[in-house]
Amino acid sequence: MPDATPESLSLEEKAALLTGRDFSTTRPIEHAGIPSIVLVDGPHGVRPPDAAADHLGVNNSLPATCFPPAVAVGSSWDPEVAARVGAAVAREARAYGIHVVLGPGVNIKRSPLCGRNFEYYSEDPLLSGVLAAAHVKAMQAGGVGASVKHFAANNQEHERMRVSADVDERALREIYFPAFERVVTEARPATVMCAYNRINGVPASENRWLLTEVLRDEWGFQGLVVSDWGAVGDRVAALAAGLDLAMPADDGTGPAKIVEAVRDGSLDEAAVDRAVGRVVALTDLVADATNGLEEDEEEHHALARELAAECVVLLKNDGGVLPLALDTRIAVIGEFAAASRFQGGGSSHINATRKPAAVDAIRSLAADEGRAVSYARGFALDASADAEALLTEAVDAARKAEVAVVFAGLAERDESEGFDRETLDLPSAQVDVIRAVAAVAARTVVVLSNGGVISLEGWHDDVDAIVEGWLLGQAGGEAIADILFGAANPSGHLAETIPVRLQDNPSYLNFPGENLQVRYGEGVMVGYRHYNSIDLPVRYPFGHGLSYTTFETRDVSAVLAGDDTATVSVTVANTGGRPGKHVVQVYVATTAGPVRRPTRELRAFTKVALRPGESRTVELSLDRRAFAYYDIVRGGWVVAGGEYRVQVGRDAADIVAETTLTLAGDVITQPLSLDSTVNDWFTHPVIGPKLLDKLSQGMPELSPEEAEENARMMRMVDSMPMRQFVGFVGHLVTTEHLDDLVALSHEG
Repeated sequence: MPDATPESLSLEEKAALLTGRDFSTTRPIEHAGIPSIVLVDGPHGVRPPDAAADHLGVNNSLPATCFPPAVAVGSSWDPEVAARVGAAVAREARAYGIHVVLGPGVNIKRSPLCGRNFEYYSEDPLLSGVLAAAHVKAMQAGGVGASVKHFAANNQEHERMRVSADVDERALREIYFPAFERVVTEARPATVMCAYNRINGVPASENRWLLTEVLRDEWGFQGLVVSDWGAVGDRVAALAAGLDLAMPADDGTGPAKIVEAVRDGSLDEAAVDRAVGRVVALTDLVADATNGLEEDEEEHHALARELAAECVVLLKNDGGVLPLALDTRIAVIGEFAAASRFQGGGSSHINATRKPAAVDAIRSLAADEGRAVSYARGFALDASADAEALLTEAVDAARKAEVAVVFAGLAERDESEGFDRETLDLPSAQVDVIRAVAAVAARTVVVLSNGGVISLEGWHDDVDAIVEGWLLGQAGGEAIADILFGAANPSGHLAETIPVRLQDNPSYLNFPGENLQVRYGEGVMVGYRHYNSIDLPVRYPFGHGLSYTTFETRDVSAVLAGDDTATVSVTVANTGGRPGKHVVQVYVATTAGPVRRPTRELRAFTKVALRPGESRTVELSLDRRAFAYYDIVRGGWVVAGGEYRVQVGRDAADIVAETTLTLAGDVITQPLSLDSTVNDWFTHPVIGPKLLDKLSQGMPELSPEEAEENARMMRMVDSMPMRQFVGFVGHLVTTEHLDDLVALSHEG
């Protein structure tokens, strides 16, 4: 760390440190030994700028390996996959002299229409947080800082720079915060990036509750808070709220306003000093670049291929059509087979070092058998070709083959940073090709390339197998070939639900909002929590994924390990004929407590590799939070006493085994007031019996009929504030007596 301290710098120098020098670097102060920090986009590869590059990906960056994006890594359900991506990105960042890579993104997939879902892991906060923490730990172990983003409630692109995400605190704490919290507390990221949007009316960049009270005071974050690029409207308000570094450079007004505010007394210079200290501390990451990218290029492409195969989800495989024998006569159809779609558009767009096509990889693997692999374009991504002629060519090729493999999906122009999608549907020309091919082909396999969920309706039942490839990075085409021929066994599982209809999604009526407000009306019922809780059919549930082998789960047990914690034991066996990997998914279900709980919630998972015939017993820990809900009245996490079912599922909808735990839960005595409800008073463990005793002293003995009527009347006034209720029973209890009981409740 440089020897410079805030006290050794002028106010003008300190203010200058808190705004970028240009688009991707901070200002150095040479006389104080403070170097410039280089911050560059990620997270599934680096975007070192060339002379003409820009942040939005319109111009090319320098070459780097495009590893599988988060949408794919999420479906791996494997922290090791996330860690290996993070470590490799760090090596390439060091080669280019980059100190901070902007990522990973851990925002929740609230709606499948979010245009940036390809950069996020999951609709579930536990899965997102575990994978992101692994990525950050590995990347920072390689000497490069992370910037976990976008904090917080950044779940759409529509009006992202102005919209207010109006979210209740329970939903924030249980759904939208936990991934950030896990990364901060477990991986200690160098930086946290604030979001563009407002949260309940307050810009994230100026939100002291978010950036200081939650992030620093509650979670203990010690690093630097950086703005998303251009997210700061009021530089002084943002600094006072806890935002340290505003990026990119401005016209000099930001530093000038900081200086002016300190001098006129509206900003405490201590806030400036704290932020400067964090910027200076970040310069510890500045080190000499490594020997260059060339030495890693071959190895990293091979790694990208290996990791991509871990992320593929086999959705459907009727009749065991997959894996294909190498001597199968194959017709490959679809423009995506020749020009792979492997990443999203916008600031994470990587200038990939290689772009191998899937059809070439398929031909390469099948070459030893001497069988020709035919190719037909099938459809065009623009209007430049004759759609009918392309369709006819695809049908002719499919008719002559034993298996037709149709590559379908979304073009980069269909999903990107900056805008949301309007539909889940595949382009109609692609649906036409799939249905026409399936009508003539002996067997049909569809391979999908898409950054967000797409609808499978209208053609799902016509085909024999569906491979969800998401966006797999630059080696995705080769990884798909490995999956098709069984060189790799699919082990991916859905990190988000595939619904039957867009209208079934819980955010449907509240996305993307109106009048610069988006209401998160579904609360905690996001994704599978919603579908399960109202028993709504989906096409494929969260956690679904097939394999070329079979697994058996047995001997599920759960034992209490302490106060409101437990250990779950599960034995998994590979009962098929191929090596494979199985994801053990542990859910917790309960109706305990005063709040509405989802039918079940993912609370632990692990991925197990097993040889044919091999079995293994794994243990998973359930901490207190696995059983808790966030109590907005008490402002904290509460475990309600009662019964909890610990469930092991093939996915979120298919539970194969469960066991039950009974938890004592938290003993909570709520302080009372005259504004507390009648029910609060009578159910209070200390005050309730005393109040009942007092009331009974002045009442005559009731007949059974009168007692029943009295009970009915009491139910009618359960929610009435006590100050109103006492007006009806003032002859039995006085406000003075109630004041004494209020004081007693506060003592407890």
